[in-house]
This record gives sequence, structure tokens and C-alpha cells, in this order.
Amino acid sequence: MSELTVSRHFVEAALTGAQKKGFDIDALLLSAGISPDLLKIEMARVSSSQYSRLLQNIWNVMEDEFMGLGPRRCRTGTFATMCALIIDCPNLEAVYRQAFDFCRLFEPMVGMQLEQHGDEVKLVTVIEGEIDDPLHFFQESILVIWHRLGSWLVGQPVELVRAEFSYPEPAHGDEYRHIFHCPLAFNCSKTALTFSKRFLDAPVIRDKPEMRQFLKTSPADLLSRPDESNTYTGRIRALIGRDFSRSLPDFEWIAAELNTSPQTLRRRLKQENTSFQEIKDLLRRDMAIYYLARPDLAINDIAFKVGFTEPSTFHRAFKKWTGVTPGAYREGERGGPG
Repeated sequence: MSELTVSRHFVEAALTGAQKKGFDIDALLLSAGISPDLLKIEMARVSSSQYSRLLQNIWNVMEDEFMGLGPRRCRTGTFATMCALIIDCPNLEAVYRQAFDFCRLFEPMVGMQLEQHGDEVKLVTVIEGEIDDPLHFFQESILVIWHRLGSWLVGQPVELVRAEFSYPEPAHGDEYRHIFHCPLAFNCSKTALTFSKRFLDAPVIRDKPEMRQFLKTSPADLLSRPDESNTYTGRIRALIGRDFSRSLPDFEWIAAELNTSPQTLRRRLKQENTSFQEIKDLLRRDMAIYYLARPDLAINDIAFKVGFTEPSTFHRAFKKWTGVTPGAYREGERGGPG
């Protein structure tokens, strides 16, 4: 079964603190099953499970959940302790207020604070002290973890109205569309996520055994595996399925399956910052990368599996997605020809 992939940018960004502090980057990559040679390919991607392992390895080796990027060290176990505290909260508002109070116990503080603005609520990043975060990975991680943790606790996606960033749009800004599924704004006064006030009343539906299970792979999984089951993007991915060797369902059929009109679905996808064509293309790309990691599959067979009748068309598409041919990509994943 193929899975979502993560851009090489986020792999390198996650390693910036460890690199500065002199840790063995190649060893960290290899322990997560990632070939260092793969990162020589500018548009390379890794699987979400590899990325999740890498993050856990970085936290454990550095003994720092801030990965050397924050204003101080954050000992491993801090996130789990916060989660043990907030699992007893009645609703999402209490979760975010309790989590903020927990973060205030540390100095300098790093957390997110709720601000109410009429019918909307802002979750605003509060970072005291100096951070060494040239690729904005630390700030992005805080946004993603707090948002996805809240969504997981209440068992539904907290739909974002807007994501704001206090810095200019970075070179990897296009990736944000697939992370936040909402309109983006850069050069803002604060880094914050805005959502409807109604989510604050959503009850916490998870219990302590579920939390224990969740913490075995968190917060790494929160960063690497977005729960897309409730976004239109995720639901369409699920409806398309994994078998591209047969003809794909058309947009009208998908809309009918989702009990909506094609016009409404188009509008919803626009709100999620994507399109039907892009969803299909990215699914093909992720599947192609997944299959290339299996040495038993010939490249021409992979072309057919991901829905290309002509291998030459597949080569062109793959080069557009990753900047290299399928053969060169496979060499990189294996560790290169020598």
C-alpha cells in the first residue's frame, strides 16, 4: 500500500539543528531507512513512515524535542507529559488553554495562545527568546502539532479559515497548501491559525488508553501523516483508490459519492487550495515513488501500475514531479551506483 510522501525540504529542515550541533546526519538518515544519496536529488521525497522514524530518532539522539532549533532544550517526554494533562479536558477550548498553561511553566516559553475575534478564534504562536530556525521548521512544527493534536482529541478536523506567517513566503511555500488546506498569508504580524469559534465546544472523545497508543508515534506522526480522512482532498484520494491500471472515476461520479454537486466540490477543493487534477497527479507521484523502492518491479511495469500506457509519458511526468528520471531516482534510493 502506498502512502503519502514528504518533500526533501522537510527532511533537511528537520536535520538543521542536529547538523549545527555536530551530530552524524548520515547515521540519523540511515537509521530511518533513508539513503543520504537520495537527498542529492533536489525534488526527492521520502515516505511518511521514514519521515516519522527520522523525527523520533532526532528527538531521542539529541534528547531535545525542539531538535536544536528552539530557544532552549526541550527534554524528551515533555510533549507526552502535556498530553497526559490535557486528556482529561472536557472540550477543545479547555485543551488549548490547559496546554498553554503547561507551556508557561518553562522559560523561555514556546506555545500557542487562544485569541477570540467575534465568531473566529486565533491560535497564535508565542515564542520567547531567540530561535535558530532559518528554514522556519520549528515554527511550522508548532502550528501543525497543535492543530492536528486538537483535531485528533475531538475526533474531527478543526477546519482552518486561514494560516498566517510572520515571515515572507519561503521557497517551499507551495508545500503549505497540502499541510494546512486553507488560504495562506505571509508577512503578517503574527504566526497563527484561524478557525471558527464553534470548534471550541467540540468535546474531547479520546481516553487514556487511546492516548497511550497515540503517544507511541507522536508527535512524529502528527507531522508526517496528516489525518486527511475528513478533508475533501483525503476523501477523494480514498475514492480514487490505488489501482491506476484501470480507468479512474470521473469528477461527476466522485461528487455524487460525496453527496455534493460538482460545482460545490470544485469550490471546496479551491478552499483546500487544490484541484481534482492535482490530487490525481500527486497520488500518482506518491505511488510511483513507493513502487520504485521495490527493486523487483521493472520501471515499465511501474508506469502501467500508476496509469500510464506509454513508458515514455511516465518518464516525462516523473521528471516533472522530481526533476530526475525514474531510473536515477531508484539509484538514489538505493544509495547510488557506488
